[in-house]
Amino acid sequence: MTNRKILINALCAVAEERGQLYAVGGLVRDALLNHPAADFDLVVRTEPLAWARALAARLDGGALVPLSDTPGEEAARLVWRGEQVDFAAWRNGAQSLEDDLCLRDFTINAMALPFADFAAGRCDSPLDPTGGAQDLRNQIIRSLPGTLADDPLRMVRAYRFHARLGFRLDAGTRTEVKKLAPTIGRAAPERISSELRKIFDSPRTSETIKLMAEDNLLRYLLPELYLAEGVSQPQEFHHLDVLEHSFLALKMAEKIIARPEMYFTSPEILAQVNRYLAEDGSSRRLKWAALLHDIGKPGTENEDEEKGHTTYYGHDQLSRKLFEQFAGRSRWSAADRRRVGGLIGMHMQPFHLVGARRKGMLSKKGALRFCRRAGGDLFGLFLVALSDTLAGNPKHHDFMRGELVNLFVLVEETWRNDILPITTGVPLLTGQDLIDMGFVPGPMFRKILMALDDARVEGEVKGRSQALQFARGFLPQEGL
Repeated sequence: MTNRKILINALCAVAEERGQLYAVGGLVRDALLNHPAADFDLVVRTEPLAWARALAARLDGGALVPLSDTPGEEAARLVWRGEQVDFAAWRNGAQSLEDDLCLRDFTINAMALPFADFAAGRCDSPLDPTGGAQDLRNQIIRSLPGTLADDPLRMVRAYRFHARLGFRLDAGTRTEVKKLAPTIGRAAPERISSELRKIFDSPRTSETIKLMAEDNLLRYLLPELYLAEGVSQPQEFHHLDVLEHSFLALKMAEKIIARPEMYFTSPEILAQVNRYLAEDGSSRRLKWAALLHDIGKPGTENEDEEKGHTTYYGHDQLSRKLFEQFAGRSRWSAADRRRVGGLIGMHMQPFHLVGARRKGMLSKKGALRFCRRAGGDLFGLFLVALSDTLAGNPKHHDFMRGELVNLFVLVEETWRNDILPITTGVPLLTGQDLIDMGFVPGPMFRKILMALDDARVEGEVKGRSQALQFARGFLPQEGL
């Protein structure tokens, strides 16, 4: 018997002992959609903590977490073998289950089923005081009266449901969002970030973000992005202002993620790209980088009279700084902040390498240094650059895309054939070798060993004796 079946049986047994137990919210919605339930949302008349304790006793274990003991908001959670069960009491003085359902966020979440019916698969006739089943059939997200004003986070959640389910927001809900958008600052940053994370993990990120922009909500969530509104760009390379270019770059990133084989024909490259995209969070981070890669352009805009066009020197680093301000305010994890910041801060590097390659100045040493800086996001950088290119002037798409893909192939081959064997193989010298030569342990060790890798990649050093000779060349710099 599976863990889920054991849990359902235990809940049925507890309900027989304690009284009425209802499946509600997402549990009912997903059952009607024939989607697997993620967690168990349950409602009881009173004492949800006592229900959770009774279930823990029946299961002989689990982690019990009181969620709230505030009158009208009592709730408790039991986590058991990876399954999450939330019990909530009728909220805010509701005198019936129907009253409780009418106080929820959206009609499609305001349905309930006796848990015994849910357990038996009898889900066709839920208690439905707000018309949620009809909205579910019509694929409509409709907020309940007052719900967005009571908790502004629900505005973001509405778009998250659009991203996940593909349902449309009804006109009244969108009107309400436009009116209440300035109040989103009342919601906790962590809760907003959680909803945005789910939007960026979905396959509908681009259309959802555009919808949030149309309804004025995105302006209050991402003010850094709107610094780019109306900022024009040289028409030689762009056909949109910076803000619209950013939206289009996100759309292009999503297209590449969905069908990488449309852009990369080399089996080796495609395999590397697919491996990268399969890493947890890589696609989400790539989409964030594509959206925010140019937010520093307004702050670096300058007219170059000699060249006769506008320049944005240093916009990549300012974009990274502005992104980090947003990520810090939004309570992002340190890892996501670092990796998205790295993609944004280095997004111009592939273009610089294209220029060096055109001039015949791209060395293996240069490729190694690029790969070192890119780290685990080497392939992500090329995907951001390709998204940026495809969001530029259509006249240059094919040419620049070809340049980037050819560079990608070259760097990947250099990385695989010349760099990996050196950086992951047995080193020719160790720190102890340097100590034996008279070096004092310190930052110089890293400098010497990295320079040795550079020389090996270029074929200037082969074998241990040459490596020792190479290292001795640093002795005078140490004053020895």
